[in-house]
Amino acid sequence: MSYSSNRKKGDKDPENWRPPLQSYWCTYSRAWISVKAACQLTANPAGVNALSEMLDTCNA
Repeated sequence: MSYSSNRKKGDKDPENWRPPLQSYWCTYSRAWISVKAACQLTANPAGVNALSEMLDTCNA
């Protein structure tokens, strides 16, 4: 991720920001879910939906 992309993302969650390259959505969503699980954090319904949509690209 470039510095410019990272600045645009800021601290936004998956329902408010997705990587610009759809080919990276699978990797990004899996990493996000891993961190949430490791830290025992929850996700709101919109976040779960966004992550689910990004996970759908994993086998595409």
